[in-house]
Amino acid sequence: MVATKNEEKNIETCLRSLRAQTFRDIEILVVDNRSEDKTTELARRYTSKVYTKGPGLAAQRNVGIQEAANSEFLMFIDADMILSPGLIEACVRRMESRDCAALFIPEIVLGANFWNRVRRFERRFYDGTAIDGARLYRKDAVTRAGGFDENERVVNSVEDWDFDQKIKRLGAIRLLEDVPAGPPRGEWELASFVRARGVDPNRHGSVLYHNEADFDLRKYLQKKSYYAGKFDIYIDKWGRDNPDVRLQFGFWYRYFGVFIEQGKWRRLPAHPLLTSGMYFLRFLVGTIYLSRNLVHAKERPR
Repeated sequence: MVATKNEEKNIETCLRSLRAQTFRDIEILVVDNRSEDKTTELARRYTSKVYTKGPGLAAQRNVGIQEAANSEFLMFIDADMILSPGLIEACVRRMESRDCAALFIPEIVLGANFWNRVRRFERRFYDGTAIDGARLYRKDAVTRAGGFDENERVVNSVEDWDFDQKIKRLGAIRLLEDVPAGPPRGEWELASFVRARGVDPNRHGSVLYHNEADFDLRKYLQKKSYYAGKFDIYIDKWGRDNPDVRLQFGFWYRYFGVFIEQGKWRRLPAHPLLTSGMYFLRFLVGTIYLSRNLVHAKERPR
């Protein structure tokens, strides 16, 4: 299921990657939040299942859940994502072990400029951690969890984290292994698109490519500022002592722990320039979060 909002620049590439999957037994649903461009027109070239719902990602995904009534698994992706050709097949094969309710999927940020490379470097540290969000779920677990919370106080903030909290009460969330695909048997139709954005697809296997080639630092910080204003809602809902909340908002883990655990620290001295850029971004985001907290503290009634 792909959620969209004015995504005419990205939607076709995303849907082409779904159509090119080696696993053929899939159903593609697009749920659009009243786009003002050609998003839905383009989407209908690839699937007849195009719906309109909004506002909010939670409401869009719940429509996808309802419309995919006969599915065994559900995958939620964004319009600026591209699936490697064997990704869904690898997910289904991994889920056959039945030791988990959902999967984290390794994510590779696309883009060739410096900040793209910094974001690509940073994002790999988060795979499979409390900072990550699952992408593929068992349908029965999604149903038992009651879908996504459409409460307006949660909408458009941390839907993924909120939903994963409910899923983890029903079963584990595992990380899909990214095994390099090796020499291709045939050229993947989106291989040149990925290469042009700084990544060799032959070095990766089962991954989601996240197209951030148009990364704009100002817009990135504005987005982080918006989310920071919603975090208290999520924290109040699950409690500050919740294990995931403590990691997601704990200074030590967000600035050090997630980058050094399980031997990941070795990547830092190996890439000093990217490490410096990453911590510069972390500093800016942290400053935004602290400033928003101070504003909220002053606004609270005494």
